[in-house]
Amino acid sequence: MNVRSAWLQVTGQTRSDTRVASLGALTPTSPVASRSGILPGSSDGKWRISGFTVTGSTAMGATVYPGRALIQGAEAQGAYPVALTQPVNLTFADGHAQFGRVDLIVLRVYDDEYDASGRTEAAVEIVRGVPAATPAVPATPPLALPLYTVAVPAGTSAGTGGIAWTTALLGLRTATVALGGILPVTTDTAIGAYPGQYRDIDGGLQRWDGTAWLSYPPKPAWQNWTPVWTTATGSATPSFGNAEVNARWIQQGPTVHMAFAITFGTTTNFGAGANTNDNWRFTLPVKAASVIKGIGFADLTLDLRKRVTARLRCTSTSIFEMEIASGTPAGEAVAGFGLADAVSPWTWAAGHTITGTATYEAATQ
Repeated sequence: MNVRSAWLQVTGQTRSDTRVASLGALTPTSPVASRSGILPGSSDGKWRISGFTVTGSTAMGATVYPGRALIQGAEAQGAYPVALTQPVNLTFADGHAQFGRVDLIVLRVYDDEYDASGRTEAAVEIVRGVPAATPAVPATPPLALPLYTVAVPAGTSAGTGGIAWTTALLGLRTATVALGGILPVTTDTAIGAYPGQYRDIDGGLQRWDGTAWLSYPPKPAWQNWTPVWTTATGSATPSFGNAEVNARWIQQGPTVHMAFAITFGTTTNFGAGANTNDNWRFTLPVKAASVIKGIGFADLTLDLRKRVTARLRCTSTSIFEMEIASGTPAGEAVAGFGLADAVSPWTWAAGHTITGTATYEAATQ
């Protein structure tokens, strides 16, 4: 039958029935398969994965320490829970006379029902690599979980000092957790199982969005924005033309930071027939929580001697205007005060600039 169950039949429950219909569902890789891996954790709570830790114990020997793991076979075959309850000692062959090699330590399941191996057991074993000028990691056998690689240089033996364990071991262990649990990973490159899955990597959380692992909470990033330039009266509407507009903003939580630099160009239109009533307005990158008189400052610059400071203020939750707040450094007269417009604080022209920064509270969505 294609429908499999565990602990239901009066008789006839097979081992694969029990594996496929797992009572402790772990991280899925398909609707009926689980992620192979080691159950994370340590007795002191300090390590992501302590199960199946390997350390050098003799010149040519290593010890594999206890742990629990899951090894997934083919979907119909099910997942094999494995436990190592006592340390296991492994002995490595001497190095080749001329070339180094890389050995692979694996946790492996043999199931004669599926692999005709003549064995029905789990084992921790060494897959010996091929000596070569540039040795490669041997392939992981079927139904096996890679634990570590071990570099065995040419000529290595107990008589020459043995394997340099402090540098020879490279960990390959990956974890698996209960469905919905946060998966601890180190060098894992596997895709997520479902949108909304979380993992912990390098001390931070990531969330699988269906196509990629993204930082969670999402890390804010600076974004470009081009403010819409209008007037308070709706008349004498200006346009940037070939002005250089560099405007950026970033939001972290409810706080928005923005910075902008505008250099007016030869085709900038400052508004035909504009007067001091046609105060300039610029749209905010993100709607503000409220109308605020001061969110930042800007430099309005004609040349090095003739520049003034303006206070940026929200005259609505969607726009800001520039209130002239100083004279020039050289004490030169300006044409107008109040809110900046086409003729205040002077008659604007190509080459004149506005640069400013602001911080404000964003409106709730």
